[in-house]
Amino acid sequence: MKNNLKYLPILLFGTLALGILIGGMLNFPTQSLTPKASLHKNKLDRLIDFIDNEYVDKVNTDSIVDVTVNSILGQLDPHSVYISPDEQEEVAQSMKGDFVGIGVNFYMYKDTVAVIMPVENGPSEKAGILPGDRILYAGKTKLFGRKLPTDSLFTKLKGAEGSAVQLTVFRKSTNKTFKVNVTRDIVPIKSVDVATMLNATVGYIRINRFAETTYDEFEDGLQRLKKRGAKEIVIDLRDNGGGYLEKAVEIADDFLSDKKLIVFTKNKKGRTDRTYATSGGSFENGKIDILINENSASASEILAGAIQDNDRGTIIGRRSFGKGLVQREMDFEDGSAVRLTIARYYTPTGRSIQKAYDKGKDDYFKDFDKRFESGELYEKDSIHIADTLKFRTPKGKIVYGGGGIVPDVFVPLEVEHGDEGVAYLMQSGAVSYFVFEQLDMHRNDFKGLSFEQFKDKMEKDEVYYVNFQKYLQRNGLELKIDKNRSLVKRYLAAEFARQLFGEEKYFDIVLPGDAMIKAVLEGKTN
Repeated sequence: MKNNLKYLPILLFGTLALGILIGGMLNFPTQSLTPKASLHKNKLDRLIDFIDNEYVDKVNTDSIVDVTVNSILGQLDPHSVYISPDEQEEVAQSMKGDFVGIGVNFYMYKDTVAVIMPVENGPSEKAGILPGDRILYAGKTKLFGRKLPTDSLFTKLKGAEGSAVQLTVFRKSTNKTFKVNVTRDIVPIKSVDVATMLNATVGYIRINRFAETTYDEFEDGLQRLKKRGAKEIVIDLRDNGGGYLEKAVEIADDFLSDKKLIVFTKNKKGRTDRTYATSGGSFENGKIDILINENSASASEILAGAIQDNDRGTIIGRRSFGKGLVQREMDFEDGSAVRLTIARYYTPTGRSIQKAYDKGKDDYFKDFDKRFESGELYEKDSIHIADTLKFRTPKGKIVYGGGGIVPDVFVPLEVEHGDEGVAYLMQSGAVSYFVFEQLDMHRNDFKGLSFEQFKDKMEKDEVYYVNFQKYLQRNGLELKIDKNRSLVKRYLAAEFARQLFGEEKYFDIVLPGDAMIKAVLEGKTN
């Protein structure tokens, strides 16, 4: 786990790459092949058959086909991609918004399935599974000590809706092993992390991706916030790599009045398709703030662009990723798929926010690296966009195309220059894993505490901060965190809260100290 501090943010950013790579999707009917395309297809089919039947050695022609497909797509844009059957199944499940299973969040901890927390009201919680439990067997299948890959584990724990599986569980707190029957059920995969109030009149909704269920989740959260007195809504799209564009359009429609342009697309034949808002949006008059960062892409940029270009709200944060290409998906019989770019999308003022990709995919995805080196994450003046890409909104505000949505209000990365790795580290899986280990050893220290008592304990107690420093050192991560002590303690406390009290309490701790939230609540300045 040895890492150079200079590259840590880039490595952490890389974990979002797949989501951004395939994050914008519009599905259209499959078209028939042209005569020229049919000729090429016939040539490829004949070559594969020739190799399969006549080549001197045994060859896996499936792998040759995959290499050929990837090679062809590699000559195109960065978002025309081949997706293997395993990846496609995972993506499809995530975008569907639910799956059938036992309903637990877990880690593979020392070769054992360790429960972080059962899903609220899910099958495992109903069966009495508790945080910290180890699942040793699913039926007669041994799950510990085998170094099973995650997809194999999911296969053992998933099943048909209504089917039962007997789990053998070890509970560390009582040092006992027992068996329990769990009936599999539909388990939601939330795309809206939280809908909560920041104060008496400002509501906050965080969207992590745009899936099939996103609009329904969003609308449910919005209505609850309105009932609680929300007159202003903050939509957090940070690190949201996109998803179904129509879901972003549906959300934009809630805020825009009838016949306002939301987005339009153009293909190579010049066909233009425009999408407009309809009447009766559920929040057409209240204030809107959209939070974005360098990992906000595709559908996130459509929503932000629609709000910005219609002078409907304020965009706060840092320049977004810059993905303005639309993909059509073609599925294959083996479960794999190709997503091919078939159009560009444009914001209402006519902006394409797609960044350049003429220097190849490697250079395209290293744009994130360049933003660090240029200082763009710390100073708005370091954002360089050609004057030819200026556009004006109906009220005369200047907006820019050609490389992401530039915010109205710039908020720099919330740590001192040179320590940017700390901010990214504290929002990574490493923190979740550390907190789980600590709770596994000290869970009784938190037993019976109310949330207020918990917060007081975390504020006064330094032991977990010190332990986290030791944890980083043990794993060879030479990262100095003392300059960012308050930030580190805040995110540690938030992760403890998540694993002890649930998702919403994580945000209750993180948001009051969040730099972009402060920009909303304390007055917006550039």
